[in-house]
Amino acid sequence: MKEHGYQVKIEWTGNEGQGTLNYRSYNRNHEIIAEGKYDVINGSSDPSFMGDPTRYNPEELFLSSLSACHMLWYLHLCSVNKIVVTQYLDHATGVMEEEENGSGRFTKVTLHPHVKISDANRILRAKELHHEANKMCFIANSCNFQIAHEPVIESET
Repeated sequence: MKEHGYQVKIEWTGNEGQGTLNYRSYNRNHEIIAEGKYDVINGSSDPSFMGDPTRYNPEELFLSSLSACHMLWYLHLCSVNKIVVTQYLDHATGVMEEEENGSGRFTKVTLHPHVKISDANRILRAKELHHEANKMCFIANSCNFQIAHEPVIESET
């Protein structure tokens, strides 16, 4: 079995002079940095938890990781199955439940990929490959809930 290692640096940039003196004394802004990347990702918490709505929050990044991993596997599977994808767009949605103590977890994610392919005769197989992509996705395999798919596959012809 192969192992792959990953590293990121998270740097909190939200000290407004008093540190974490109390819940309202600091902001949740931070930077996500990976060596060799062209730019940082500006993060915060969800606005429900006093975060900056103009920055990405961990929940959005989690959802985007699921969507991107699925897409990358799907594109790979289409290429090896000789299905030519010309467009791929996903509007992923997720539901997170928050407990009374403030903890929470995602309970549902649905991917809504809208895919265009070059050959109308391959639409059925193109739909089936979404299930295969889900089985292969590293991020989906790390979740303790099912990832749903509601793909729309269209032909350019």
